[in-house]
Amino acid sequence: MDIRPGFSFVVRHSKRILLWPVLSLCIAVLTWTSILDSLDREYRARDEGARRDAAAIARGYAEHLDRTFHMIDQILQHVRFEWALSGRQLRLEGPSAPGLFPSTPIFNVGIVGVDGKLITNTLPVSTEDVSDRMYYRYQKAQTGDTLYVGEAAIGRSTGRSVVHFSRRLSGNDGSFDGVVRAAVAPAYLTASYDRVALGGNGMLSILGRDGAIRASRVGDTTYASYTSPFAAAALAAPGLRTELLASPGGSMLVDGAAWFRDGRSRYLGWQQVPGYPVIAIAGVDRQEAFAAFARVRENTLARTAISSVALAVFTLIAMALSLRLSWRKYQVELAREAYRLATEEGTEGFFICRAIRAGSADRNAAIADFEIVDCNQTGAELYGRPRAAMIGARLSTLHPADDGGWGARLLHRLGIAVERGILEDDIEVPVDDGPPKWYRLKAVHSKGLLSVTAWDITESKQHLFELERRGNEDPLTGLPNRHWMTAYLPAALQRAADKQCLMALLFIDLDGFKNVNDTAGHHSGDELLRNVAKRLKLAVRPADHVVRVGGDEFIVIIEQVQDRAAVAHIAQRVLNAFQERFHIAQGSYPVGASIGISLFPDDGTHMQELLTHADAAMYVVKTSGKMSYRFFDRQYHDSIRARIDRKAELRHALDADQLILYYQPRVEVATGETCSMEALVRWAHPTRGILEPIDFIPLAEETGLIVPLGEIVIDKVCAQIACWSRQAQPVVPVSINVSPRQFNESDVTTVLRKALLRHGVAPALVEIELTESSMTADNVHVARSLENMQRLGIALAVDDFGTGYSSLSQLQRLDFDVLKVDKAFTAELEKTREGSVFFTAIITMAHALGMRVVAEGVETAGQARQLKQLDCDELQGYFISLPLPATETQPVLARCVL
Repeated sequence: MDIRPGFSFVVRHSKRILLWPVLSLCIAVLTWTSILDSLDREYRARDEGARRDAAAIARGYAEHLDRTFHMIDQILQHVRFEWALSGRQLRLEGPSAPGLFPSTPIFNVGIVGVDGKLITNTLPVSTEDVSDRMYYRYQKAQTGDTLYVGEAAIGRSTGRSVVHFSRRLSGNDGSFDGVVRAAVAPAYLTASYDRVALGGNGMLSILGRDGAIRASRVGDTTYASYTSPFAAAALAAPGLRTELLASPGGSMLVDGAAWFRDGRSRYLGWQQVPGYPVIAIAGVDRQEAFAAFARVRENTLARTAISSVALAVFTLIAMALSLRLSWRKYQVELAREAYRLATEEGTEGFFICRAIRAGSADRNAAIADFEIVDCNQTGAELYGRPRAAMIGARLSTLHPADDGGWGARLLHRLGIAVERGILEDDIEVPVDDGPPKWYRLKAVHSKGLLSVTAWDITESKQHLFELERRGNEDPLTGLPNRHWMTAYLPAALQRAADKQCLMALLFIDLDGFKNVNDTAGHHSGDELLRNVAKRLKLAVRPADHVVRVGGDEFIVIIEQVQDRAAVAHIAQRVLNAFQERFHIAQGSYPVGASIGISLFPDDGTHMQELLTHADAAMYVVKTSGKMSYRFFDRQYHDSIRARIDRKAELRHALDADQLILYYQPRVEVATGETCSMEALVRWAHPTRGILEPIDFIPLAEETGLIVPLGEIVIDKVCAQIACWSRQAQPVVPVSINVSPRQFNESDVTTVLRKALLRHGVAPALVEIELTESSMTADNVHVARSLENMQRLGIALAVDDFGTGYSSLSQLQRLDFDVLKVDKAFTAELEKTREGSVFFTAIITMAHALGMRVVAEGVETAGQARQLKQLDCDELQGYFISLPLPATETQPVLARCVL
């Protein structure tokens, strides 16, 4: 891979890329310099302030000690005066002493005799020898009257650390006469510690000029000299002591590791207490003094660091964006260079045009023309002119008036490109001596100029047209195909709706085409279809469209028709076109047509709806004689749809076990006892309730569902008989109706045998009822089927006798067991004498053939009495009992008295 272009790009744009990090580095350096300088100034200010604070606190502490020492001295002088005034009889423990001075464990006053023994004390103590105490020895050795401030020591009477103050007692002759002393706890001397000013680790300390610490306090802890907060070597070093003793006051920073036991550095301020041999020391903890500054410094450095990181990220992003922008510009330059070379040498015509507006410089004025600013050689060749002649020319001058109007169309499209900013379109250009050419235009408007690229797409356009033609044309007949119709019809329907005119679809199916195709071969069938297409085109109007939708089906689209009569006239012309036989290579064949017609908007407003309705109308013609036409009839169509829906419901009822059985008893006339029952099927419809057989049995017969329905009934009856048999009660036989279609189209005997075995039912408990029409089929088949059932032990009955076409010889030959007379004859018994005569003849005939007679439809007591007189064997009807639902036991009636 050649990396030289990329390397060249980086070298050319390195200054622009490196500008960002250099600029960011300068900003970062300036920012950090400013921040650090500001923090350094703040640090120095805080340091100076801490020194001033330490010195000020030391001065304040010195003033406090001056007042405290003066008060203690006043107390000592007052006690000395009272001692002398009382003739050395003053007792500090007595009632006269309280109120003169504080009397607490941290402050007590006592008088020591010349012998060094404690004479009296504000705190009750036993006699104590203090002659070894420094405050006693100091006063005994002195001749003057000075206040002694001693080191901290352990009080012998209290056991606590105290600081002794003493004054000399002198006799009348000026000789040493004892000591008056005050013992003060160090806490009393450091009680002025202020946590607000000194914090939790500040320090107050009293340093004697002898270099000994009198009292100290750090925070809440008070120290005596032997437990001083100062390190052991600190005060022993000459530097600090010299500094403290040499000047009356000052401040400095002391290293904690070297000078303090707790290792914390402090700002020490000191001030000599005037008139007393001590120095007041105040210490401000450096860490506490700089705590706020440390937080500010930490936050400032953190924010500055974050800002620096953000600046670095921004710099990287800016570098990336700058690099990307530069790279894009570089790529654009390369593309421009390549495009310039390509347009000059390529096969595409390229033009740069400027819009000329009508008589005004107003940008909103209409565009009247375009001026060519530049073009390439290929573009000039499209107009057959040299490139120099094209520059500055206007489009209106390049297109003559007789160019077929395509110049005006080009001008219009370029105007649209100026308004929209971009346009891509195909334009047809007429050619004088040949077929038209097609060019694809791509126009882009930018900065007042229109860039137009044009290239020849004639070949691809012709190929596309050919593909479209093939996709929309039936290859066998040359007629439009279903794909074309699907694309054409929606627009045609919309035009009809807009014009509010009638439109028709003729759905044509050929009659007899399959015969030709099967006998003469597919080639003959194809030839026949081509001839049909020709006749159809001649039969319809020139504006009508004939479409082959597949196989031997055609659609005729009739637009702008006046009324139904005009449509019927066209349909009749189509039928007339099929009157003559079709002559093909294999011979001549008669072929007809069945035509279904749907109208817009009467029969539908959508394509699929109209096609469906035309197909439905054609189907009616196909099933009722053919070679005719029929308009779509919505009522007829709805009835067919309802029938289809009912068939689907019935099929679902069989699958969902919605059939239930009722049982109507038959009674023997002679005894009045129940001798048999007839199983009657009902449909427990989920929405319409219990349906009678008349509501669904004819539909089942017609659709063939009667066969599975009959098998279900046989199985349910056998299952019910088995259930009743398990109740240990007598069970009478149950008769089952078998329809003619079921009897003729299925092996009823096998169905019965399997059901009896499956449920363990005796064949004698089952009777089969057959209508007379069941026996009109093949005599051999009927006889064999009946014989097989009788061999099983199943009784046979003729149902609805008198309504069919059975003969006496047939009844005799088939050997039935029971003859059930139709209810129509029962109804005539009380109406006419002929009814009674006819019924008598039936009974006589049946008895002669060895059959029992059952009268159906017995509804009155009179009918029952008359049938008894006629010697009828059994009765069945509403007078005897309504059909009864199944229960746990067989619903046998009580003995009926006739």
